[in-house]
Amino acid sequence: MKNLKKKTYALMATAGLLLVSSQAFAGDWPPTGDAAKGAKAWADNCVRCHNLRDSKELRDDQWVGTMLHMRMRAGLTGQDTRDILSFLQASNTRPSTFVRPTLSNAKEAPSSLSGADVYASTCIACHGADGKGTVPGAPDFTDKNGRLSKTDEHLLKSLSNGMQSPGSPMAMPAKGGNSSLNNADLKNVLEYLRKTF
Repeated sequence: MKNLKKKTYALMATAGLLLVSSQAFAGDWPPTGDAAKGAKAWADNCVRCHNLRDSKELRDDQWVGTMLHMRMRAGLTGQDTRDILSFLQASNTRPSTFVRPTLSNAKEAPSSLSGADVYASTCIACHGADGKGTVPGAPDFTDKNGRLSKTDEHLLKSLSNGMQSPGSPMAMPAKGGNSSLNNADLKNVLEYLRKTF
């Protein structure tokens, strides 16, 4: 009986050690995907069944389990799964601090991307080539009284911080989910939006 207790305690200690060590690595798993590509993958693969679920419906850690399940159900690649997960988590999280972008900031890094490049690589998945929106809640940029009727300052704040339109099931993540964009890139895409739509 004494030997059985020792074995039981040893098994419990081993299980506890495995649990602690697995949690130590859980913070960096799964690897981060590309949220902008995830928005497109979501629009291409998930919307037909789910429409848009509010990203706040689940916590970031719960989206991990959901995406692993949906990878198998929907036949997603590992990269698509990571990208969609990054898109959902970026939509779920708003930055706690805001640096107000300005239209004339001489110290900011120059943009290497045109507004058309930013739109094609980051925005088009949700807003569409015609600017009318491809997913529920995405604003129609062609509406003369719509989103583009706001001031540049208001729109740059929305682009920088992300925003959620009233009645929209999901927020646009900060920088459309593309954290590599700088203020100059955001200004370029805003200028492109105004000229194009």
